[in-house]
Amino acid sequence: MKKVIVSVLVCLIASFPYTMVNAGQGGGLNNRAANVTCCASDAYKSINFCSCSKLPYEAFESAYKGYMNLKSAGKLNNDKQIITVCDFKLPSTEKRMWIIDLANGKVLFNTYVAHGQGSGDDFATSFSNTDNTHKSSLGFYVTGETYNGKHGTSLRLNGMDQGFNDAAYGRGIVVHGADYVSDRYINSQDRLGRSWGCPAVPSNLSQPIINAIKDGTCLFIYYPESRYMKSAYWLNKSVADVPQSPLATNLVAVAGN
Repeated sequence: MKKVIVSVLVCLIASFPYTMVNAGQGGGLNNRAANVTCCASDAYKSINFCSCSKLPYEAFESAYKGYMNLKSAGKLNNDKQIITVCDFKLPSTEKRMWIIDLANGKVLFNTYVAHGQGSGDDFATSFSNTDNTHKSSLGFYVTGETYNGKHGTSLRLNGMDQGFNDAAYGRGIVVHGADYVSDRYINSQDRLGRSWGCPAVPSNLSQPIINAIKDGTCLFIYYPESRYMKSAYWLNKSVADVPQSPLATNLVAVAGN
């Protein structure tokens, strides 16, 4: 624990003077971007993945950048320091959804998640923000309220990336449970079942997952599509001030007690 605290403090202390020195010299934005990367690396190293599969770092780093930007802009619920990452670079037969409690460096869930039937078979390779395409939409979402629909309790998603997923609410893109998101389906079809664009999860986990991430947490659907990676606002926006991860904040508090 002491090693983790020292590592976090070194990262934060080292980043502070660079931001202050360069704030008025044209280098502030580049240094703030470097500081986000530094803190993303630190937060990633502090996550206890236990026996679950390890989230690829490239997906986490992108998710963390957007999370920090959304948090800085006041778009997220400060009482729930949770980030959900769906890595659609991975095949549907892998458990490619991670729900992480950043405050405690703990993986709450690592499970299957479906992509839209219009996005591909086992792999998702095509994405859209258009209704009736039945495709998944890339980018950052902020979770909203729940409702009871044909899939039972479902969670509304607010797409935050203009042109990439901002039509999600109107398209009815939600988190819901589905029987086709299961080992049984994979064993019979050699791939996971597909949705109409929703990040559907296993039926037996849908309620606890929805309870954990509802009401203003960050959900990120990742795929290294060139156009998205280069132009998405929340991914490329420079965070104002020196970023500090929720985990770092808690560890600093622990270090002072």
